[in-house]
Amino acid sequence: MAVKIGPYVLSSNVVLAPMAGVTDRPFRLLCRRFGAGLAASEMLTADARLWNTKKSRLRMDHTGEPSPRVVQIAGFDPQMMADAALRNVDAGAEIIDINMGCPAKKVCNRLAGSALMQDETLVARILHAVVRAVSAPVTLKTRTGWNRDNKNGMRIAVIAEDCGIQALSVHGRTRADMYLGIAEHDTVTAIKARIKIPVFANGDIDTPQHACEILQSTGCDGVMIGRAAQGRPWIFDEVNFFLSTGEFRGVLAPEKVRDIMRAHLEDLYALYGDETGVRVARKHLSWYFRQHPGQETLRNRLVVIETPAEQLSMLLEHFDTGVQYLSVHS
Repeated sequence: MAVKIGPYVLSSNVVLAPMAGVTDRPFRLLCRRFGAGLAASEMLTADARLWNTKKSRLRMDHTGEPSPRVVQIAGFDPQMMADAALRNVDAGAEIIDINMGCPAKKVCNRLAGSALMQDETLVARILHAVVRAVSAPVTLKTRTGWNRDNKNGMRIAVIAEDCGIQALSVHGRTRADMYLGIAEHDTVTAIKARIKIPVFANGDIDTPQHACEILQSTGCDGVMIGRAAQGRPWIFDEVNFFLSTGEFRGVLAPEKVRDIMRAHLEDLYALYGDETGVRVARKHLSWYFRQHPGQETLRNRLVVIETPAEQLSMLLEHFDTGVQYLSVHS
């Protein structure tokens, strides 16, 4: 199914969820190469006074990224959000995504992220201000509500469409649920039936079959994959292939997985420098290795390795032992 957001027709209706500390430029590029139709940046604060940190500067670096480039912003002040959107568009962002889905306490305590869903009037003011400020399409990510007694995702979706939001993604949990329990997609089904803009279902979509089932049961225009892509960026290729053929991709050969991991690590070192690159690579390696035999031993080794050379050597050594990579659908 072709999905259009503003002037952009997505190459796939299977997209990467923005995740703080995960969806940096190397990971976004990797997921796009495997067929993700969109890959939004990590959440960027709307407070431009905080953009001078190295972390923020790296989050705003989109060198080499394919179009459309998506920047996700978070904040609570309508004018500040509008200014942040405009500055990012001026810097090369082609789609602005507004975060009203993050459940993290440090975000919600500042009345940003999913905390905004408690104040529908403020939601409307923010969305209106951002849409009016930029010529680029603006999208929104939400949850189903603040808690299970206050599932106002439908009202937020209607507000979003009325304000000119051009696509909506809904995580099938409330803010109070955090990431506990099983995501429910009945709410997104109802939302999709009510509004006309593209809607993406998000939450616990971790296999090609599940992606297909969610698309069919919700009527959504696309699916958004988050945690299932950690350590498995090729899931986008698997899902796209299944949606187009009804068949599974063959299991990746160990040497192919090794080469993907090695290239990913080298991109991390190039972006962050050796010291920070090694630290960032640890979590990605832990995710890559989580389905491997002896994963606890591997993780214990990871935390004491301090140089790129040691990390790459460990990686090559591990695959030289003839490890067989486990398929997500095996």
